[in-house]
Amino acid sequence: MAQNKNAQIRYKALDKCFSNQFKRFYINDLIEYCSDVLTEHYATETTVSRRQIFDDIDFMKSEAGYDAPIESVKDGRKVFYRYSDPEFSILKMPLNPDELNSLNEAMETLSRMNNMPGFDWVNSIQAKLSAGINTSQQNRQIISFEDNEFLKGVEFLNPLYQSILNEQCLDIHYQGFNTNRKNVFTVSPYYLKQYNNRWFLFGNNHKVEKIQNLALDRIVEIQSSKSDYEPCEIDFDEYFEDIIGVTNNQEEQPAKIVIELSNNIIPYIQSKPIHGSQNIKGNLLKLELKLNYELESVILSFGENMKVLEPKKLKEIIKNRLQEVNKNY
Repeated sequence: MAQNKNAQIRYKALDKCFSNQFKRFYINDLIEYCSDVLTEHYATETTVSRRQIFDDIDFMKSEAGYDAPIESVKDGRKVFYRYSDPEFSILKMPLNPDELNSLNEAMETLSRMNNMPGFDWVNSIQAKLSAGINTSQQNRQIISFEDNEFLKGVEFLNPLYQSILNEQCLDIHYQGFNTNRKNVFTVSPYYLKQYNNRWFLFGNNHKVEKIQNLALDRIVEIQSSKSDYEPCEIDFDEYFEDIIGVTNNQEEQPAKIVIELSNNIIPYIQSKPIHGSQNIKGNLLKLELKLNYELESVILSFGENMKVLEPKKLKEIIKNRLQEVNKNY
């Protein structure tokens, strides 16, 4: 299974090289690129042999593979490789019968997990897989999901996941939104969370010895660190219990929040709770949460339909932000 996974990663890496009409990829370039991709994927040094690359090219060109139009072009004494058809890519090809059978078998396995405690997320995955299979077979899409196809940083998702599994300490090159300066953080990675269609990594920052969250779309590069990995001692279910979003000041205590709701949004808030602590009586929404930017954003997103009554600190924050908004109009 691992070998088969490695092969798929190599094929996709080679596909990217052969599709690039603006750079010449010689055999050593292909070896280096595939090795780098595998190393990044597994967060451990991986090298691909020259023989393996030639075998991969032969397979990709074959009918059993992708029937890829790979051509070798002489450049003096050297040879570089590319697709003769600039529009070709193995990623654009429809699923073959074997791939469809494998997906259907996976769907059948997932269906058995539907009613198991803790596996509610399976329903969403099943819907996404079914949508992909049906679109491939029928060329007609009947369901869509809230995914940002232009989101930066998703290429780091699997390497970070592997680093968490393998307890690999990382040096993360990071550039925040409000600075042109890049920082390098030495982090023991613990947890990945998606919020508001963005991915965040949570881990222990070795310099400050605190949990830090890093947005994947602000990560520039990740490298294996020589520092020792610090084991995780945090229950992340509890970590997120008292907050909305990803910002958690662990030194702060949850506040009792009271918000007045307009009549027209009460059914909406009831059907789509803001947080598990919410309690609605009449037109008053009560929450017990830590104050953070994400909570403010949720309240502001409802505009005139929400009025913060307590605590005074949150009321003043919302009032000041609305005053700043009014200055723009």
